[in-house]
Amino acid sequence: MATIEIDGKPYQAELGTMLIEVADANGIEIPRFCYHKKLSVAASCRMCLVDVEKAPKPMPACATPIMEGMKVWTRSAKALMAQKAVMEFLLINHPLDCPICDQGGECELQDVAVGYGKDVSRYQEGKRVVFDKNIGPLIATEMTRCIHCTRCVRFGQEIMGIPELGATGRGEHTLIGTYIEKSVDSELSGNVIDLCPVGALTAKPSRFTARAWEIQQRDSIAPHDSVGSNVQVHVRRNRIIRVVPKDNDAINEVWLADRDRFSYQGLYAPDRLTMPMVKINGVWQETDWESALTFAVTGLKRIIETHHNAATGTKGLKQVMSAHKRLPIGALTTPTATLEEGYLLQKFMRGLGSDSIDHRLHQTDFADSDTMPLFPTLGQSIADLEKCDIVLVIGSHLRKEQPLLNHRLRKAALRGAKILLINPLDYEFNFAIAEKIIVTPTNWVTTLAGLVKALISGQSATVPEAEWLAEVTVNDSQRAMAELLTTSVTTPHSPPCKGGEGGGKRVAVLLGNLATAHPQFSVIRTLATGIAQLSGGILGYLPEAANTAGAWLAGAVPHRSALGKPVDTVGLEAHAMLTQSLKGYVLLGLEPELDSCNGAAALATLQKAEFVVSLTAYRTPTLDSYAHVLLPMALFAETSGTYINCEGKWQSFAGVVPPAGEARPAWKILRVLGNLCDLEGFNYISSEQVRDELRQKLNGQLSESSQISLLPRTLPVETVTSLQRITEMPIYAGDTLVRRAQSLQNTVDARAVAGVHINAKVAAAAHLKVGNNTRVQQGNASVILPVVIDDRVPANCVLIYGGQKENIDLGTWSGSVELSVAP
Repeated sequence: MATIEIDGKPYQAELGTMLIEVADANGIEIPRFCYHKKLSVAASCRMCLVDVEKAPKPMPACATPIMEGMKVWTRSAKALMAQKAVMEFLLINHPLDCPICDQGGECELQDVAVGYGKDVSRYQEGKRVVFDKNIGPLIATEMTRCIHCTRCVRFGQEIMGIPELGATGRGEHTLIGTYIEKSVDSELSGNVIDLCPVGALTAKPSRFTARAWEIQQRDSIAPHDSVGSNVQVHVRRNRIIRVVPKDNDAINEVWLADRDRFSYQGLYAPDRLTMPMVKINGVWQETDWESALTFAVTGLKRIIETHHNAATGTKGLKQVMSAHKRLPIGALTTPTATLEEGYLLQKFMRGLGSDSIDHRLHQTDFADSDTMPLFPTLGQSIADLEKCDIVLVIGSHLRKEQPLLNHRLRKAALRGAKILLINPLDYEFNFAIAEKIIVTPTNWVTTLAGLVKALISGQSATVPEAEWLAEVTVNDSQRAMAELLTTSVTTPHSPPCKGGEGGGKRVAVLLGNLATAHPQFSVIRTLATGIAQLSGGILGYLPEAANTAGAWLAGAVPHRSALGKPVDTVGLEAHAMLTQSLKGYVLLGLEPELDSCNGAAALATLQKAEFVVSLTAYRTPTLDSYAHVLLPMALFAETSGTYINCEGKWQSFAGVVPPAGEARPAWKILRVLGNLCDLEGFNYISSEQVRDELRQKLNGQLSESSQISLLPRTLPVETVTSLQRITEMPIYAGDTLVRRAQSLQNTVDARAVAGVHINAKVAAAAHLKVGNNTRVQQGNASVILPVVIDDRVPANCVLIYGGQKENIDLGTWSGSVELSVAP
């Protein structure tokens, strides 16, 4: 520690800490523009000049490390003169745009100019003008206002990992822009809006819509990925104007993914449902809430009574109750529904007598559901992820699925950690990959088995229950990966993680969305567990959405009720519900034809159902075709609730704007449905009551996962010679809200998902070229799609994105496909 003196008062700090950090920690204000606590020091704006004893000239506080006995004055005549001189230079070319600038009222330049600027400019020459360029649908540019602080440039290089913006030219002719004529396409690009200290970079979707002093700022939690980013929602006249990050170093630091920043636009989509509706004699009619809820309850009771009568006609009372437990009514929800909504939905369904409830819409293999943990998490905190020495990611396009977790891994990689990947596509990452294996879907199991064998061979370990290992071959990539997993890594500040002491290293094995959706997920998970144990690490999960963990804990699964309590009769899981016709369905916040892994089967099954109740925020022609009651529900920012993020942290939030029209929070709708069905335990007044009921039952005790075998006893091996389908859910198609955020749908990421993606060799073999249309045959279904040459796709595979209306008819996300030239 060193003792220094600032403005006559002593302070202590670590030797080498920058002056500006010491000042900030002690509430001493020093003006700045280029400095940011999460970026490297540029010292380019010179606004933070301070008077340092024995220094021949004022020194930049952001780039001056403290030393023992240093004396600093931030408000001396020398310091103030330097700061005012810099301010005058910065204003030479800055336009007088304040009355029309979106940054007006919350502009750092405005604030500092009031304190350090002159009343009248002495500059008499002409000001420079910079012509703006379109850098995409998310960021508006007014580069004449730019003061060359380079925050946006450093953000691209240091945080995004993609230098999309840079500086060209010298002096006042310096220009900030893209190096080539292209848009800014990173999934974190919107953060430059927050970083810009002036109005040079602003949010294009909210441009010219509000002044800073008209806006109310309210806290909330982002509703998409499992990070649970803390956000502040800016509201004007009960309408959301924009969403910005709220600082939380343990979760999202000061950053926010573009999906969380701009998806609020979906709240105001033209197909928003604002009134309850019922279908009578095939005709949709608007109605009041009482009539709609009564209609819904009557329809569900009719199915129950029919089922009950059929059972009592042939069986005794005990058999009737057993049959009642297998009630032909199922419920589907999404992993973005709140904890309270998931809890009340499963409570309602189980009160009716059905355990068929699920949120796992992308999963098809449920063989090991009983051994899953209470809820899936990283197995460590988000902040600890960047402290790992070795991370093996299995089946994840992490950069698009979980942008801020990807950022944590990038920080780990920059620190020296080894990142290993096993994926079906050769995704582009923004950090160095130590070793990667790109493998077709049918070879995932044998690839992981080979890695297990390499680990066992390297440790001279024996696994008696896995005789099949003798038949497994090991290639060089698997040996290299095994060597990295078992080699002691020495990087600073990396105590072993709780999975084991393996040589003083922190090892994590993470299963992603593509692994979870794989048709052999149970075997993959078992092999991943073996890899984690053999490498002395932990097995973690990359939960799919904002409340995947909460859905598990709430009991929105068919084999467990709330808090992981086993049920007497296991219900149907999501895939079975959407492929085996039930008589009735309750849908919460989803469009099954787009959100499930078999849209064609989901659509056909729902259209055959006798009665479908949909709690939905949107009305679509497809929904009209199979639903019988539409109950308008509140969305993100309109309702209160709780999300449990990927580290298991509970984060509650309140509604910040009123629901659209007559829409109501889903937990309230479910509460009334429970009361109308005369079910016990539905007399809640607030969502906090629902949350607290779960909390009290939990009592802080988290159940550990059931023990599973180190390795599977048998190894399922597929031999496929035809083209295999790979399916990935695009970053901006994952839920009903983001699909309707127009600015996000105009991005490069959203536009790139069209068509069938194949590599050049597959295209040549099929006599296809870019721009051709091809007929894609999968089973008995076929669609015509444009050809996209994509060399990320391995041989013998095609990539067809999920969540797309054009692809629904193809059916399941995995399987064999055939390509032919479309006529």
